[in-house]
Amino acid sequence: MTTPYISVVIPVHNEEDSLENLYNRLIPILDGMGKPFEIIITNDASTDKSANILNSFFERRPNEIRIIHFNRNYGQHLAIMAGFERVRGEIVITMDADLQNLPEDIPKLVEKMEEGHDVVGGYRQNRKDLLWRKWVSKMHNCIRAQIMPGIQMKDQGCMLRAYRKEIVDLMVQSDESNTYIPALALNYAAKPAEVPVSHDPRMAGKSNYNLYKLIRYNFDLVTNFSLVPLQVFTMIGFLVSCLSGILVCYLLIRRLLIGPEVEGIFTLFAFVFFLVGLCLLGLGILGEYIGRIYQEVRKRPRFVIRNILEKKDDAP
Repeated sequence: MTTPYISVVIPVHNEEDSLENLYNRLIPILDGMGKPFEIIITNDASTDKSANILNSFFERRPNEIRIIHFNRNYGQHLAIMAGFERVRGEIVITMDADLQNLPEDIPKLVEKMEEGHDVVGGYRQNRKDLLWRKWVSKMHNCIRAQIMPGIQMKDQGCMLRAYRKEIVDLMVQSDESNTYIPALALNYAAKPAEVPVSHDPRMAGKSNYNLYKLIRYNFDLVTNFSLVPLQVFTMIGFLVSCLSGILVCYLLIRRLLIGPEVEGIFTLFAFVFFLVGLCLLGLGILGEYIGRIYQEVRKRPRFVIRNILEKKDDAP
């Protein structure tokens, strides 16, 4: 059995309308590159006909295609991680199944990797997403850049990326329950790079990401890779303590010079509500970190695989 040079890992969740088109575009691209390849597709517990379609892909190209079926939905990044555990190629490509990222851009990523880079990210040009998604993505990129200056990504939401097998192995060894793969890879990368990639409108179906999930992923990104939120609230707490001490001194001096007063009670309430809200926000951020520690120390399996379709000679 020829060892693949390129491994393509694709997570799938309810993408029945785009899968055939994905197959018809991806296979000719990989065949035309003239390098041995494999495709690992993780079915993230789809409830439509995606599972049957993926099974037919394996029947058509059993030497190159492997299908992983989860027992329930675990999310995009864990679906990719399941593929990472089984890749054999020297260069590993990740992409979504909705064809907003073009399979035709894969040779561009491989060419950049062959220049000596260990991680190559794609950044989308002329995005075809809705305006609110562009705005949220831009806001996320700005926040991430300020909080995590050591991790440079022009486009953190683009999943069309390439990794060296060594980087993939390190990500698998990290064994984290919650992670963000592009940022995790850059923690290990010695020579990362980025290339512009095309972006098309979604061909069919609807996105699995709503506003809440996008904000949730950004919060996961920040809390998984940075202590800045905790450090910011430590500084805010120190500043508020100093201001409170100054305010107490001012009120004591005012009471001695002018006498007791009853005015300003609503201003006092406003200060109290503001400080209570600040404390609750700080507790929420602290709880996010504690929750992640709790998830990691339990050492539960990150995902459960129902079955894998692969040739027996390919089994690890």
